Amino acid sequence: MAKQHNPRFLALVNAARAVIPECNPSELRHMLSDGQPLLVIDVRERHEFEAGHLEGAIHIGKGVLERDIEKQNVADDARVVLYCGGGFRSALAAKAVQDMGWKNVSSLWGGWRGIQAEGLPIWQP
Repeated sequence: MAKQHNPRFLALVNAARAVIPECNPSELRHMLSDGQPLLVIDVRERHEFEAGHLEGAIHIGKGVLERDIEKQNVADDARVVLYCGGGFRSALAAKAVQDMGWKNVSSLWGGWRGIQAEGLPIWQP
């Protein structure tokens, strides 16, 4: 069952979604196999990441993303996809990263649930 989000949170997410690029799990599958460099960042909480994540994804939680993304030495034009559980938190995170100057950042609409439904390669303990 889908989560019921509060109206103000949804308004903030919708405002971010209006100005950031988004991709879906099928498009992510293509990006993972097109031979071009791609950094995938899981912005969920640490316990969510440790319970399972997209193979090759790195973890930088949404709460520390702005503080820690520069530690990854990500080029300003690097192709980056952020994901969370469903695409709400990652939309906000993508907007923040975009505001910090990264030019090629997308949010995965559908998030972790979409990754699983698409059958993308995952790591699980």
